[in-house]
Amino acid sequence: MSDDLQPYLDQIRACRLCASEMSRVPNPVLQASSTARILVAGQAPGNLADITGIPFNDPSGKRLRAWMGVTDEEFYDASRIAIIPMGFCFPGYDSRGADRPPMKRCAEAWRAGLLQRLPDLRVTILVGAPAQKWHLGPRIGKTLTETVSKWQKYTSDQVFTTPHPSWRNTVWLKRNPWFELELLPDLRGAVRVALAS
Repeated sequence: MSDDLQPYLDQIRACRLCASEMSRVPNPVLQASSTARILVAGQAPGNLADITGIPFNDPSGKRLRAWMGVTDEEFYDASRIAIIPMGFCFPGYDSRGADRPPMKRCAEAWRAGLLQRLPDLRVTILVGAPAQKWHLGPRIGKTLTETVSKWQKYTSDQVFTTPHPSWRNTVWLKRNPWFELELLPDLRGAVRVALAS
């Protein structure tokens, strides 16, 4: 089924299912190739990603690349790393100035079919609660902290759970030093192995 990935991506990029609910023109931002070894399952593109059309093209992306131990060139090589958010378009801001949650319709309409077209995935990185909820289903913890703290429960499937790399989670990172001391070295090791395969 991977041979029809490009037409499927073209359909996603032309999607306007949520147009009436959005403050901007829909602009799906993702990258994928049937040869990708790593899946970064994020939440939704931020403002800069929406403007540039480049996923994680912001300080959160810089932090995520550091967590993964990859260069910009490696991260943006679609033949090696698929970046597929739960919502493909920038969802806008809430009243506090934070990004709104991803539009649910994207996952409902496109996600399963897209993942079926990525047969060579070796490592999956679930960035934030929306991706964790969709991918882990009933295995998810009651809170993001519980889910991420039990990361070893998922690594047998080469699945890693992380918070969103936003500056808003800096306090969370300080309160949970095990994330950088224990989880990230394992994540970086798995990423290196997957990129070398």
